Formats: sequence, C-alpha cells, structure tokens
Amino acid sequence: MNRKEEIIYATLELASLSGMQSVSMSQIADKVGIKAPSLYNHFASKDEIIREMYSVLRQQAQKNNTRKPVDYSVLFEERSLEEILMESVISYMGMITDKNMMQFLKVLYCERATNPTAAKIMVEETERMLAQSRDLFYALAVHGKIMNKNADMAALTYTFTLHSLIDHRMDMITAGDAESFADSESPVPAKIIDFIKWFSMRIGGNDNE
Repeated sequence: MNRKEEIIYATLELASLSGMQSVSMSQIADKVGIKAPSLYNHFASKDEIIREMYSVLRQQAQKNNTRKPVDYSVLFEERSLEEILMESVISYMGMITDKNMMQFLKVLYCERATNPTAAKIMVEETERMLAQSRDLFYALAVHGKIMNKNADMAALTYTFTLHSLIDHRMDMITAGDAESFADSESPVPAKIIDFIKWFSMRIGGNDNE
C-alpha cells in the first residue's frame, strides 16, 4: 500500500466513526503517522482525498467482486429479460457491497445533503449507473427483449427506481432493521427482485408478447 492509499483508508476509518465533515487534515495526518504539512504533499485538501477515495475504492471493489462481468452476448440469446436484469443487478450489488465501498457509501449517504463533494460523487455514481443502463436497454431493444420505443424511458425508470430501493436498503441497514443487502439466499433484496419481475412484464418485447 502506498502513502496515498494509507491516507485514503485512514480517512475512511475516521469518517466512519464521526462523519467526513468532522475529520480534519491534522487528524488524518496523525492517523497515518506523518506531519500535517507532509499530508499536503499528497493531497491539496480533504475534498481531494474524498474524490480520490471514491475512485480508488470503486476500482478496488470491482477488482474484489466475485461476480464475473456479465456476458450479455450470451444472455441475450439464452435468458429472459427478467434473468438478464437480475444478472445485471447482482453484478452491481457485488461491487457496492464490498466492505470498504459500503463503508464509504454509508458516509456519503449521511452527508450528501450538506456536503457538496459527497453530493457530487453520488450524482456521478447515479449518472454512471444511468449510462450503463441506457447501453443495456438499447441492446435489449435491438435483440427484441423490450419494445424499441421504451428504451430511453425504461433505462431512466429502471435506474432511478433501483437507486431509490438501494437508498431504502441502506437506510434499513443504518437503522438496524437489516444486517446486509442480501435477503435469504439471494444477494439482492426482495423489494428489488419484486420490482425486476414487475418491470420485466411491463416492458417486455417479442419474448413477452
């Protein structure tokens, strides 16, 4: 682990205890075991640490994800719309439920209403999710899995409903009403499974006609 990564993980540990906004650069330096001025040789500000933290933790979470990238070229031919969407969600869940990524997201969820940097990161993650969903739904339309005229609105509805359901699950975990994202034997919460089933029936193309 290099010095920048040490700073990122030290900041994450401090923020998980008392929130990102209450963490000072001097506290971060003390946690890493360096002088405060030395910290500025690596990061110009705490906001820069947070932005870099998002990039590093997301990349690491993707690397640690035990779910292999979805091979849609095979799924389009062999699976139903519901199965394809479920594979997509399971793959995404594998990334955001990585231990460190999850810890980071919990901090952001708590602070996005008052911390512009946290809000920007959440917007970026949502836009990234929307772009991926749009690509998926265009391909689904080409393969006759959904109706062509529904592709853009389907991607928008799918993304923001999933985003809200993930928010809800995160709140349940924070409130102590759920231990993890998983429900029973599935890595996907029951409410998301129910939504995918309902959604697939509503937008299905040739396969559902």
